[in-house]
Formats: sequence, structure tokens, C-alpha cells
Amino acid sequence: TLDWARYLDLTDLKKAVQTALFGPLVAVGSGGSLSTAHALAHYHRLATGHVSAVLTPLESVALRHDSSTAIWLLSASGNNVDIVAAAKTLAVREPRQLAALIGRVESKVGRVTEAHPYMDLLAYAPPSGKDGFLATNSLLGAAAILSRAYFEVAPGSAGWDGAELQGVIDAADNTSPVVRAWRESTTALWSRGTTIVLHGSSGTLGAVDLESKFTEAAIGHAQIAGFRNFAHSRHHWLAKRGQDSGVVALIGDDDEDIAARTLALLPSDVPVARIAVGGSPAHASLISLIAAFRLTDWAGQARGIDPGDPGVPDFGRRIYHLAPSRRSAAPLPSGLTRRSAAAIERKSGRTVKELSDSSELKNWRQSLRSFQQNLAAASFSGVVLDYDGTIVDTRHRFNPPPEDVIAELVRLHTAGLPIGIATGRGKSVRHALRDAIPQNLWPQVVIGYYNGAEMGRLDDDTVPQPDQSPVEDLRTVADRLQSQPELSAQALQENRRHQLTITSQGYLREDRLWEIVQSIVRETSADLTVLRSSHSIDVLTPTASKLNVAARLQEITSSSEILGIGDRGCWPGNDHELLSQPLSLSVDQSTHSHETCWNLGAPGQRGPAITLEYLRALRPTEDRRVHLNGAALR
Repeated sequence: TLDWARYLDLTDLKKAVQTALFGPLVAVGSGGSLSTAHALAHYHRLATGHVSAVLTPLESVALRHDSSTAIWLLSASGNNVDIVAAAKTLAVREPRQLAALIGRVESKVGRVTEAHPYMDLLAYAPPSGKDGFLATNSLLGAAAILSRAYFEVAPGSAGWDGAELQGVIDAADNTSPVVRAWRESTTALWSRGTTIVLHGSSGTLGAVDLESKFTEAAIGHAQIAGFRNFAHSRHHWLAKRGQDSGVVALIGDDDEDIAARTLALLPSDVPVARIAVGGSPAHASLISLIAAFRLTDWAGQARGIDPGDPGVPDFGRRIYHLAPSRRSAAPLPSGLTRRSAAAIERKSGRTVKELSDSSELKNWRQSLRSFQQNLAAASFSGVVLDYDGTIVDTRHRFNPPPEDVIAELVRLHTAGLPIGIATGRGKSVRHALRDAIPQNLWPQVVIGYYNGAEMGRLDDDTVPQPDQSPVEDLRTVADRLQSQPELSAQALQENRRHQLTITSQGYLREDRLWEIVQSIVRETSADLTVLRSSHSIDVLTPTASKLNVAARLQEITSSSEILGIGDRGCWPGNDHELLSQPLSLSVDQSTHSHETCWNLGAPGQRGPAITLEYLRALRPTEDRRVHLNGAALR
């Protein structure tokens, strides 16, 4: 399993981790996967400094999570009733990121992600096949690939599979001197009913898992405490029950001093086993986890219990298969549909109940109704769509556009409706669309490259221009950005004629990246605009605007009624101008205006899935225009 984790292709997992890096994280798991959740939360804190929390599935759905929080679901099988129920509930709440790390390719949680494509499904089946009662290989595999993924996306990292990994390899090797020493040091513990597990940060994962396994397999009573938390009266257990207790100390490199001074003060008749879990925090936590496996095994042997098959009582099976509490959705005010409620909550950032309690819901309902009526009454002569995050999922932005989205665009093209694509990218979008759209329809597609700075039809090979050297004002800013220490170390900068694109390549948070770029631009030029896309920061000259694409369609059709669709409608999103127009729809973030840029997608959807809903709701008319079937979006 460890070898599998060392050499597995983790491209998708590392992309998901990269998304999670920029904010707090909630790790959700139960049973053995609760230990995996602790591993994830530990690595997230180590790597980012952001707050991370560990919750059970029941806790995760009972709490409200901040919109900046990433939520990860951890499960070996992806099939237990608790994690499946949490997946279904949380998907509809649309957190910033919802990811599921599963130990099976096919699972019930996987089917939930199929219904909510914005979710990250990360299925990695360990080579051991179906695991035993305590799912040791599933847990080790999940913890190891999470450790490796976080370690490898760290800027300046020498790589996870380095010299320090030898300590993990030794812990996994039954014949190593390290394992033999551990076994000898713990022999005296197993005649005692209580095992007290002391630990520092590096040993937390092993301590949590040891308590879990001792309890789940009924091997014995385990108490866990940090070295200093033990000092706060937990030592009193040894004063009263020391004759039936032993101590295991999981000692990381940073814990050696406090561990030595603490253990020296314990009663001399209490057996103590010192388990060194040295090395970097990423590796030490894995060593502590494997140590927990070993101690469980040896304790089980000494006490005549097979931890991998302890026997499950009938009442226990029935408890395990109980469905979680049925949480009926809160009743909605009369006449308000789930879709409309989702639209109001996305735009207001508050729940319908909160708005109702503060007597604001009536105004929001009226604003939504007015927008829907104006949208339904409009007759559109063209449609302008953002590309990344709208036509294609940002996570897979260099993959071909989804076939079902392209099929709808072709349907509208065939009916004579001109289509505009407003993108922050260059000719890569032209190549992708040419591969997807029949050639005879290319002249009807207008593309605004680099946020509308350069305009051309899909059949035009001359746009964007080959020479993309920045114009003078932009070049000055480009030089300053490239000389900024944080950006030069942790960001990728792409210079174009009318656009600079800066993308974080490490732990540089989106907010920090934005602040640095915005500050430098403001100090250098008052004429440039700074916007955020779904994956980068763009610095634009005044000639760059996605409204240029809408203006071109207005010229072609001699009509001002152009429908705009994008994902970043809230300033400083790069769709803000386009979606601030009277008739526009968002597939993710909305503007604060009550009059325009509503997200009318189905609850629990985001990005291309909502784009598809909008396109399917467009109905061509005989005069080469389209109406929106408002009933389909209510």
C-alpha cells in the first residue's frame, strides 16, 4: 500500500488540494475514516496555516459553513449511510469546494457527484482490495496520498518521496529494527487494561487512530492526551488507577524535551513505552499511524482478540445500518420554489429563513419576480458566454467543451442565432471550439480573446495577433510585477498585448495575490483595470472589455438585446461588466444588484451544468431570435 501511494498518479488530487489551500477546511468522516479526516485536517493546517476542523457526517450537516470553506468527505467505501446522506445534503448547499476522497471507483457517493458535477470525486482504490474490519490499508493509503499531495504542491518542496520517507518505510517493514524495538518496549503494557497515549503534534494522528481501534475492536480502554493537556489533571487517572494502566508516548522531534521531562515524573510502577515518530511533520504523522496499527495488533494478540475480525454483535449491525435522522427540508413560504429560494440565497448570501425573520424576504421575492418577468418578455438576438467556468469547468479548462453544451450551441447556431465567446484566453479557445463545432457554423461565432481586447470570428486565423508584446503602460506594470519577490517566487505571469495574467503557483492566497497586484497597478497606472477570473488575476488596458463582444453582436444583429452568461458576476470578477447589463445570467457568483445577474440554476449545481440549463431553456423564433422559457427556471 505504501509503494502504491508513492508512485500513484495524483494529478487530480493535487489539483483539488490546490483549490483547498486558499481557505479553511472541514474534513468529514466516521469510523476508520474519521482518522483519515484527522490526517487531512492536520496536513491542511501544516501546509496553509488556515483553520481546519474534523466533523462527523451528522455534525457536518447540522452546522452552517462559511462560504469560503472547503468541505471534504472521506470514506473507504463511499457507501455507508452517513457519508452518503452528508454528500446529498451538503451538495445542495454549494460550498466553495466539495470534494469526496473515496477508496472505491464505484460508490453511492460517486453517484451523488454525478448529479452535482461541481463536486470533486477523487476515487483511489488501494491495491489490497477489500479491507478488513479496521480498514488499515484504506486508511494508510488515504493518509499517505493526502500527505504526498500536500507535500508536493508546497512551493520549494524537495518532494515527498525523499530521504525522510525511510522512516515511514521502516515503520511499515515487519522485520525492521524500529518495529522490533517498538514491540519490545510495549510488551509490559498489555497486562494492563488502560493505555494512556501521550502525543505532540506529530503523533496526533496515531493517537486518534489508536483510541479508535482499541474501542472498535474492544481491545481495551485507551485515553489520549497531548503532553501538556495531560498536565491539566488528566494525570490524576494514574494516581487512582495506575496499577491497571500503562503509557505510550508518541514522540516527534519537537516533543523530545517535554516528553522526557513529563515521563520522568510518572510513577515508577507505571510501564512506559517510548515510540519515536521523528522526521518532517508530513512523514512523522504517517509513522505514528503505522505505530497505532502495530500496537493494536500486539495488544490484540496479547488479549486474545483479532482486531481485524473481532466479531460484530447483531445489535451492532443493526445500529450501523440505521439511516441518519431524516432531516426534512425547512418549509418554504407559500409560492416560493426551491429553485427560487436558491436564487435568493445565492444573491443575498443569507438563508430564506433569515430574510423572512428580518422582514426582507418580501423585497427579495419581488426583485426576483421582476427579473424573471423581464427575462421572459425579452427577445434575444444573440448570446455572449464566458468560457472558463461557464462553458468548461475551470478544473478541466483545457479539456474539450462538454458535448451536451456544444450540442445546445449548435442547435442555436443552426437556428441562425449568433454566438459570442468572451474569454481571458487566446488561441487555445479557438482550437477547442473548432474541434467541437461544425465548420460551416464557424462564421457565426464571434470570439473576444484576452477579455475582449482582440475580436475575431471562429474562422479567422489572424486573431489573436502573433505579436503579444505588452503595450507601453502594460509593460511598465509587467516589469514591476515580475520584480515583486512574492510574485516572482509563487506566481506565474503571462504577458499579452493588452492583458497580464497572474496565477498563483504555490501557497499564495487569492486574496494576497489580489492585494499585491492591485497595489502595484494602482501605484503605476490609473488607466489599467484589475479583475479576477476563476483561476487568476488579469490586468487589462482600457481597450479590453467583454462588452466588446456584446457590442459586436449588436452590430451584426442591429439589436441591443443580447443575453450575457458568465460565472464571475460580482466585482472584481472578470464577468462583472458583461453581467451588469440589464439581461444577464450567472452560473456561479452574482452581482449585488437586485435588477440583473441572477443565478437561476437548480440547487446544488454550478458552472457548465447551469449553462446547459439556460441554453436548453432558449427557444428560437421565426425571426432568428430566441425567447427564454422562464417556466423552466422557476
